[in-house]
Amino acid sequence: MASTRKFKPVTHVIFDMDGLLLDTEDIYTKVFEELVAPYGHTFDWTIKARMMGVTPQEGARYLIQKLDLPITEEQYHEWCAKRYAELMPTAKLLPGAEKVVRHLHKHKVPVGLSTGSDAEKFNTKTTNHREFFKLFDPLVTCGSDPEVKHGKPHADAFLVPATRFPDKPDPAQCLAFEDSPNGVDSALNAGMQVVMVPHPKLDRSLCTKGTLVLDSLEDFCPEEFGLPAYDS
Repeated sequence: MASTRKFKPVTHVIFDMDGLLLDTEDIYTKVFEELVAPYGHTFDWTIKARMMGVTPQEGARYLIQKLDLPITEEQYHEWCAKRYAELMPTAKLLPGAEKVVRHLHKHKVPVGLSTGSDAEKFNTKTTNHREFFKLFDPLVTCGSDPEVKHGKPHADAFLVPATRFPDKPDPAQCLAFEDSPNGVDSALNAGMQVVMVPHPKLDRSLCTKGTLVLDSLEDFCPEEFGLPAYDS
């Protein structure tokens, strides 16, 4: 049965990656748990929620200061890079991710990507999904893109990819997809509607700002935003 919900129609779509398209959040959790455990700390979802969506540099500064870790940012990045290289290539696409992206691409809806990762980490994470990620244009790696002056929750992470679509749409014409509170704030600050698909363990009190909040990308109905409906 067709959905009766209606939102402002859009023409372009910009996706986050970690925790939305790729199942990397549990890998991040494992890595950070391993990092802080030797110093007598626990990495929980209160801390994780604050780190989701930010650049690697901002995440490092926050975690080191929050837990008063006796390590430098350089040591943090070196240790994490080693574990990411071992674990991130195993990340799988989340349910509904391939369906929605390939559907939009098939119907010639421009789809972009904005990830807090830098280019190197993006390449590691997408090792087994190269063809899928070729569908995104533009593709912005906020952690290493010189035009992204400020990471999420600032607007740069979504304004920059919007300007890189060939027809340079108004941000209001773009629909953002996010899983993190920082990412949702970034999209809203950019003047976009945003569909939030949070991790099941994320505190639901942090999931109230999205234009639409879904349990899974499988629940997304494109026609609610004026996009082509799925083929029956």
